[in-house]
Amino acid sequence: MRVVFAGTPVFSRPTLDALVSHPAVNLVAVYTQPDRPAGRGRKLMGSPIKQRSVELGLEVHQPESFKSAESVDTLKSLQPDLMVVMAYGLILPQEVLDIPRLGCVNVHASLLPRWRGAAPIQRAIEAGDHVTGITLMQMESGLDTGPILAMVEVVIEEEDTGGSLHDKLSMAGGRLLSASLDAIRERRLIATAQQSNQATYAHKLTKAEAKIDWSQSAQSIARKVRALNPWPVACTVFKEKELKVLESIPEKFDINDTTLLVPGEIIEVNNNGILVATGQGQLRLRRVQKAGGKHMDAKSFANGVVLQSGMLFG
Repeated sequence: MRVVFAGTPVFSRPTLDALVSHPAVNLVAVYTQPDRPAGRGRKLMGSPIKQRSVELGLEVHQPESFKSAESVDTLKSLQPDLMVVMAYGLILPQEVLDIPRLGCVNVHASLLPRWRGAAPIQRAIEAGDHVTGITLMQMESGLDTGPILAMVEVVIEEEDTGGSLHDKLSMAGGRLLSASLDAIRERRLIATAQQSNQATYAHKLTKAEAKIDWSQSAQSIARKVRALNPWPVACTVFKEKELKVLESIPEKFDINDTTLLVPGEIIEVNNNGILVATGQGQLRLRRVQKAGGKHMDAKSFANGVVLQSGMLFG
């Protein structure tokens, strides 16, 4: 089976490796986004998928888009039976979706139709979901709207961050695709239409949403801290300087009158961290990072800035 793979970030690597190792697959080419400036020197750097493909000696294509006849003709010339897409980052027009004999299959990091869109991993944590997973979807022109071919669930643990869940789902994607390739080739998978009335949309992450709103509940803020780690990282302001919050836990605290506390007010500082009042409940900060500094436990930060109860985070 002649297969073309399209992917860009490191998240896609286990899926690429699954294709390379599958005995029924002839991986004829890899598509990935064009090289982008990276690092302090802003030098052009190939994507993680390009780097892995070069290591494996695979043919690599990096079109800016599929709007030109040349880019479409190049894909046609590869005569793919199947195109597998995972976190590619470019829109595939219907003309491209129609090229492979078996169509295009997307490996998506959620249990569709929940969390269609760009940031399904982080939005699942932020929403308090207890389970997510990987969906193999037959691609169509709509955004993550195609029929479902296969699914596998992945439990979201209480300590999972955007980073740890990213890694779990990345590996699960490779395993599910590998287990499904023979059935895809033999057309044994029954495509099931999504229940669109149950769909939710995972908006792209932005730096602007990283700022903590202390009027929210401790549970909501804690989920946000987990979801946005490692990027863009939840943050607050202390003495007009940004402070990133890398780890926190909601916590009950026995005080006589919490109504006197202002959201963002520091209640106590001890070896367990910094306890902060929120709109509902209290949040204990465990690990933080000053602007330009290293990760540190919250107690060390408090000692360094002489932080005391009654002070405010902004």
